[in-house]
Amino acid sequence: MARWLDATSAGFEAIFADFLNEPRGQVEDVASTVREVIADVRKNGGEAVARYTAKFDGVTLDPVTLQSDNVDLYELAAECPEDLREAIDFAADRIAAYHEKQRPSDHQFTDAAGVELGWRWTPLDSVGLYVPGGLASYPSSVLMNAVPAKIAGVQRVVMTAPAPLGRLSPAVAYAALKAGVDEFYPIGGAQAVAALAFGAGHLKAVDKIVGPGNAYVAEAKRQVFGKVGIDTIAGPSEILVIADDSANADWIAADLLSQSEHDTSSQSILITVNKAVGKAVENAVEKQLKTLSTETRARAAWDSHGAIIHAGSLDQAADIANEIAAEHLELAIADPDMLLPQIRHAGAVFLGHHTPEALGDYVTGSNHVLPTSRAARFSSGLGLFDFLKRMSVQRASPEGFNALAPAALRLATAEGLPAHARSVSIRSNQGGGDVG
Repeated sequence: MARWLDATSAGFEAIFADFLNEPRGQVEDVASTVREVIADVRKNGGEAVARYTAKFDGVTLDPVTLQSDNVDLYELAAECPEDLREAIDFAADRIAAYHEKQRPSDHQFTDAAGVELGWRWTPLDSVGLYVPGGLASYPSSVLMNAVPAKIAGVQRVVMTAPAPLGRLSPAVAYAALKAGVDEFYPIGGAQAVAALAFGAGHLKAVDKIVGPGNAYVAEAKRQVFGKVGIDTIAGPSEILVIADDSANADWIAADLLSQSEHDTSSQSILITVNKAVGKAVENAVEKQLKTLSTETRARAAWDSHGAIIHAGSLDQAADIANEIAAEHLELAIADPDMLLPQIRHAGAVFLGHHTPEALGDYVTGSNHVLPTSRAARFSSGLGLFDFLKRMSVQRASPEGFNALAPAALRLATAEGLPAHARSVSIRSNQGGGDVG
């Protein structure tokens, strides 16, 4: 049973702060283990990747090609049922349409000093997409990562996904082909991240790694950041629902459990201005848990990390939501547009009673790769911008140079950088810079 917190009572702030700081999904000694794996892959390349894949997944890889005779993407994709193919096609088209709208424009202008300024957007050359395997089968995650990359113009999209005992979801395989993945390697874990970052066998290093994974994958992404870019350090899934008297308790319970069933470390929180609504949702959660095939992990997540918070007003509920900065935020209230301007921190917001978070997971078109663990305070969800770079462009005419040079000279001199000063003065005969 989830805990209750009362935002209208004395001492709530301290209790709430402790609640926010409770650890979720942490694994001991992850960092040191991952560091050893990365060092091994850097030193031994494909041989190390093949060794780890045989050990953890029971799959024999060629250490040069990093391929297995037992895993063929095209054969697997052919096994995907027709109705599921149609759903994947539908989702892919909506994701593509949404992200195409995000495409930024190059810009150029000339300012009053006669200096031409602007910027250009250029795609990354290569991206590595990590896809979870094992118990997971997430074709939607393939689409959410690969489709925007291709729309951005990334020429080389590489997918890695573990295939334990040679098994990979046919839906994942079909989604990869639908999204235009260029290369696939049946590898997972920290060794896959290391191979993407540093190269191994025929797998050439990529420029950025995106996609979710377990604690070891997340830590590996953290450790290779700087050598390559990454999207985010993903934590356990989260949902926050703000509900008023107009909410349907059964609907809200289902939405809360849609995240609890991901993992025992997932978190589902309800904020309501009416205790009776909270109690009705709590009862509905208990009834629905008993009907889920995922009951064991959903119940563990709800009992350990779930919460029902009673707020004194919707304004207070919005303030609490901004503190939580949840991955997913549903405004299950009569007038969600009224409250939306007060929401500053959330990965994605779902407005009204007919917009469950699960729609966003699959088919609204908005990206479901979102900041977790309160990272929505300072970061955004995955989008087209993650696969593009903004490059500044500038050109000074002789007149523009003359307008800017004096201030540049003074700043270079003040900073004690004579070569900087000379690169300006040599063009203007204004002096400045050491002479030798």
